[in-house]
Amino acid sequence: MNRLARMILLNIHRFPGLYGKLCHYAKYTDKYPEQEKWDHIHKMLQFAVKAGNLDLVVTGLENLPAEDGFMLYGNHQGMFDVVAIAATCARPLGCVLKQELQNVPLLKQVIACTKSFPMDRADVRQSLTVINNVIEEVKQGRNYLIFPEGTRSKQGNTMGEFHAGSFRCAVKAQCPIVPIAFVDSFKVLDGKGSGKLKVQIHYLPAIAYEEFADKKPAEVAAMVKERIQAKIDECLARNE
Repeated sequence: MNRLARMILLNIHRFPGLYGKLCHYAKYTDKYPEQEKWDHIHKMLQFAVKAGNLDLVVTGLENLPAEDGFMLYGNHQGMFDVVAIAATCARPLGCVLKQELQNVPLLKQVIACTKSFPMDRADVRQSLTVINNVIEEVKQGRNYLIFPEGTRSKQGNTMGEFHAGSFRCAVKAQCPIVPIAFVDSFKVLDGKGSGKLKVQIHYLPAIAYEEFADKKPAEVAAMVKERIQAKIDECLARNE
């Protein structure tokens, strides 16, 4: 049995109730507090992680800023990355994701509940609109997640290029940045079987706006990537 099938089968008895409530939240999203909707998503994905036979090692949650209105930037190894964040972060947040996912059942409802933004990477004008929308939402106190590689690296624990444009959000919103380092996350859905698997997610110390206020987005991208790389290198060296 592969891991995704295990996640689904072990939660099949819960799914109708959980999904039905998620659909209700998505349909009437403006009627419910952000935290209430997020708590439901958080619980759903914690069930998925447990059913996946995963040893999810989480560090640094204390690094999240005390006040909302911050951005998280992480390396991207696969679809499980979003699950891991939503299952471990108790603070509501939205996400910028590729447009192809916007009509996928369950994801469609999560997007509506979290005010996430699908981005068409081939459409420069639409991408700029998404960036500007995120900037305004962060200024109003919402938290957002972006994977600056744009897509999963497909190289395991080796990162791809960080696109500078995604850091315009943090620069223009003048908000703190929380780098996130994933280690072995790609193995969850890309690997075979469903045996016990250790996956790491590390929330690194927040970077205050004052630390990058005088930097260009490309320089901020390099700074964040360097910190994530250092953490990945540390984790891999420890496992040797």
